[in-house]
Amino acid sequence: MSFQGFKKHDFDTFNIEGLDARMEAIKERIQPKFKVIGDELTGDLSTMIGNEMFLHIAKHARRSVNAPNDTWLAIAANKRGYKKHPHFQVGLFDSHVFIWLAFIYELPNKSDIAKVFLNNIESINNLPKDFVISQDHMKKEAHKIDEMDIVKSLERFRDIKKSEFLIGRHISATDPILKDGTKFMDYVRKTFETLVPLYLLSY
Repeated sequence: MSFQGFKKHDFDTFNIEGLDARMEAIKERIQPKFKVIGDELTGDLSTMIGNEMFLHIAKHARRSVNAPNDTWLAIAANKRGYKKHPHFQVGLFDSHVFIWLAFIYELPNKSDIAKVFLNNIESINNLPKDFVISQDHMKKEAHKIDEMDIVKSLERFRDIKKSEFLIGRHISATDPILKDGTKFMDYVRKTFETLVPLYLLSY
């Protein structure tokens, strides 16, 4: 089975009121698509990286009141979990799809990774200009790399416990590429290919 694309219906999931109702819609509408996308990308990333990678689909298990504003799949080198490891993400907010190489606050060696990136800053500066950076995976906002002080972002990631570093691309919910599963998968694959050298630097 190949991925057939995302629809407006998928993004409308995040307008559903109530934790249980929204979670049910995420499970019915989005997670089956994540499984198809994730199975393919996990194989691709295992080949690119030269190490077995594992798919994780967000369960939002810690939530008891507030419905999630986004949902995602993660691919990491650890079978049991991804949050304490550098990982790749594909996910949705109501407004866009995000494609990330993610280093989130639960990483035990955040400061070491930040130092490596600061010493190899050109690896980030030379990325395509449509790539974006976020310092908080819970927020929609991200900024293009040529509009950011990357050194300051990495220093913040190094020094502030809750600070994060996510780098990748956004695709607007209205972008026609989302309706074409093949084109979308090619775009995500090329994005990850571009980010793999950065991932390898972090190990």
